Amino acid sequence: MISIPRLKPPAIDFAKLRAIDLSKLKSIDLARLKSLDAAKLKSLAASPYAGVGAAGALLLVAAAALLIMMGPAEPSGPTVKVPLAAVLRHAPEGWREALRTVKGVPITEDIIRLSDRPLDPQAIHAAQTAAHGRAGPHSGPLPPAPIAGLYAPGPGGPLPVIAPDGRTPFDAYARPFHDNGKPKVALVIGGLGLNARATQQAIETLPAPVTLSFVAYAEGLQSWIDLARQYGHEVMLETPMEPENFPDNDPGPYALMVSGSPMETAKKLEWVLSRATGYFAVTNYLGSRFLADEKAYAGFAAAVKARGLGFLDDGSAGQRTGGLPRASAGRVIDDQLTGKAIDQQLLALEAGALQRGEALGAGFAYPVTLEKVAAWAATVESRGYQLAPASALAKTK
Repeated sequence: MISIPRLKPPAIDFAKLRAIDLSKLKSIDLARLKSLDAAKLKSLAASPYAGVGAAGALLLVAAAALLIMMGPAEPSGPTVKVPLAAVLRHAPEGWREALRTVKGVPITEDIIRLSDRPLDPQAIHAAQTAAHGRAGPHSGPLPPAPIAGLYAPGPGGPLPVIAPDGRTPFDAYARPFHDNGKPKVALVIGGLGLNARATQQAIETLPAPVTLSFVAYAEGLQSWIDLARQYGHEVMLETPMEPENFPDNDPGPYALMVSGSPMETAKKLEWVLSRATGYFAVTNYLGSRFLADEKAYAGFAAAVKARGLGFLDDGSAGQRTGGLPRASAGRVIDDQLTGKAIDQQLLALEAGALQRGEALGAGFAYPVTLEKVAAWAATVESRGYQLAPASALAKTK
């Protein structure tokens, strides 16, 4: 919704209108009109120039009449709120614009979304500036990335590094959390960045404590991460790894392979990590074979630790350590893709938190998953739990 100045119509003095002496108006000379050649009149009327001129004159008259009726604008006066939702529902795909504050016209909704593509970082910055730091619907924004001292040049962009004073990207980019003593439940929603509609839905409808995980190959990855952090979500980056059924299931050219040397693993990981910035940890994309290999995992964990990051997995590496912040999901909530099954898994997640004091679940950005998680998260704290970011459950081991 945007606000525009209300235009105040002028007061019309009807007494003055009645006082106009109509006799002083110039009359039409009928005698001269009759003397005109009828053929010339007909030719003149048929002329395209006459038609254009008449149309132009009519437009000017109409515009002048409208201005007289509406009167001068009063920017300092009350405003009219014009809802945009009905218009945007029919907007064509492929466009998105960010409204910038215009002097004298306050903007109450700083972004109009007309497509599924993310805003570029400059547009996001403009929207944030126009809103004076106003956050998403659930929480205040997290600090913009990259943070000074926590990055160095990489093959495709900034690489995370540990700052000279010992600060780590894990600590800097994780969402702040204050434990209130209640059982903690955390969720990671992954697979984001490939399907634009699902990604936007996850960012905008899920509460800020829900951690979001992005695919490294996604187009516009940094823009999505910037938007997620603007809405208060901490984010992770998905690292492709070799699965058991490779090559039938191929995680892409930068997948970490069991056959790769520690140097090859580090180089591929650098490419993945330089795709974007602002994440506190990495997680696995596939990787059942890679994570089961002790030597391959050791090289990976050492490279991640050296970057000051954590590693949170989907349950595939629950027994792995490595001396870095670690957590492993206890259950995948949408293994069975039905609303009823997801509801049962979320209740089981609560039961696990009640027994152990905390529980971490993982899910994919399916429409039904997003819908069920949003509804569950809105009420879980009323049942005596604390919704926590995944980073709050990570422990160095």
